[in-house]
Amino acid sequence: MIILGIILLVVGFLLKIQILWVIGIVVLIIGLVLLLLGSMGRAVGGRRHYF
Repeated sequence: MIILGIILLVVGFLLKIQILWVIGIVVLIIGLVLLLLGSMGRAVGGRRHYF
């Protein structure tokens, strides 16, 4: 999710498409939250780690 968020941010910035920029930020934040929860040892959605 983190990589997808970064890709959407870059594409949205280069093509000047605002909705891709916003979706990229949201996906990036969700990916970072899942990474943080997984690294703390808390199982999220039945998985202990998110990569």
